[in-house]
Amino acid sequence: MITIYTDGACSGNPGFGGWGVVIIKPDSKMICLNGGEENTTNNRMELTAAIQSIIYFKEKTNLEIFTDSKYLKDGIESWIYKWKSNGWKTANKKSVKNKDLWIILDREIAKHEIKWKWVKGHANNTFNEKADSLARKFIEDNA
Repeated sequence: MITIYTDGACSGNPGFGGWGVVIIKPDSKMICLNGGEENTTNNRMELTAAIQSIIYFKEKTNLEIFTDSKYLKDGIESWIYKWKSNGWKTANKKSVKNKDLWIILDREIAKHEIKWKWVKGHANNTFNEKADSLARKFIEDNA
């Protein structure tokens, strides 16, 4: 199984955002990815980090993805099923925020076997801190 840590960050919310990914393959070096965009939100960057980590793998792969975002974890493990059955509406009949990214994530996870794990952010977890650092570095280098 391949272990992945993802994180998103934003300077302002909305503002200039960054995402970071740390991929740990058995018996190989750590792979780090990052990117970002202007005028975005932290939640969009969390979703984008997860999407980018998954599309890195072209063939079906067993992945264990760690995130410090309850929005991402709860959304992909629970809320998304109701949103889809309700025509991408929340229980309050409002449009799902970040629907475009949820649709992409839903499509991409279907190609792999994925276990989602939550990790407390900023709690000295080496790989979570590295993913956060990658996201923030993108902001610092590009904002």
